[in-house]
Amino acid sequence: MTQAYILTLSCPDRLGLVHAVSGFLLERGGNIEEAAQYNDPATGLFFMRVQFACSQHDQATLQTHLAQFAEPHQMRWSLHATAQPVRTVLLVSKEGHCLNDLLFRWKSGLLPVDIRAIISNHRDFYQLAASYNVPFHHIPVTAATKAQAEARQYEIIQAEDAELVILARYMQVLSNDLCTKLAGRAINIHHSFLPSFKGAKPYYQAHDRGVKLIGATAHYVTADLDEGPIIEQDVTRADHTDTVEDLTARGRDTESQVLARAVKWHSEHRVLVNGHKTVVFR
Repeated sequence: MTQAYILTLSCPDRLGLVHAVSGFLLERGGNIEEAAQYNDPATGLFFMRVQFACSQHDQATLQTHLAQFAEPHQMRWSLHATAQPVRTVLLVSKEGHCLNDLLFRWKSGLLPVDIRAIISNHRDFYQLAASYNVPFHHIPVTAATKAQAEARQYEIIQAEDAELVILARYMQVLSNDLCTKLAGRAINIHHSFLPSFKGAKPYYQAHDRGVKLIGATAHYVTADLDEGPIIEQDVTRADHTDTVEDLTARGRDTESQVLARAVKWHSEHRVLVNGHKTVVFR
């Protein structure tokens, strides 16, 4: 029975890597359906994403062979079955536009994810979660209870075996400890065009500066606030007549679209981290 897989990898650049990877797959009956690669001259690293079909070996066998193949090349790699959606947990506070958009896209078959739970520090969206038959966990967060709240959040993430955590306008700063535990698998949407207007109330900051463009940025979560590797960004026009409320309302559409694209690309294994940047094979 033929299965489709996605192989992603990065390693020090050298001659013949594309040939080596292609030959490895050919020897195991792999038929390449899509391939992209990038050589970063600044870091000397090679990045590659290959989608292929294979009927001769199952995933476990391919992973065993890949481990042996990758070692002499110093490769970091991952192999995913395309038929397996990415297990996902969503975090949200009191702004629900990104949450609602992701849930709709998921149920419409537009995102290759499996949303297993919604966690919120407010009760506002329990009915929305119920309408999609997704478990809703209300975990209040205060300065005094932050550690216990995050422990409970992580317990849920682990129980759902989540591969991806999405901060869909979750307006709490994660601790360094939780950021470390979720490294490379947590995506945040920040409602400004980073690196401008980091932190709280970016629309107020943008209005105060009289900007002509407002934006949104989807990035991986790190311990440095709003500094994680950027996956996707977009902007929309603004002018001198706009109020903070105008900017906020207009920005919601941009936030939802940017986050959805970042989630889609991550879930299709198109995003590879390159230091404090990303390589995105769109």
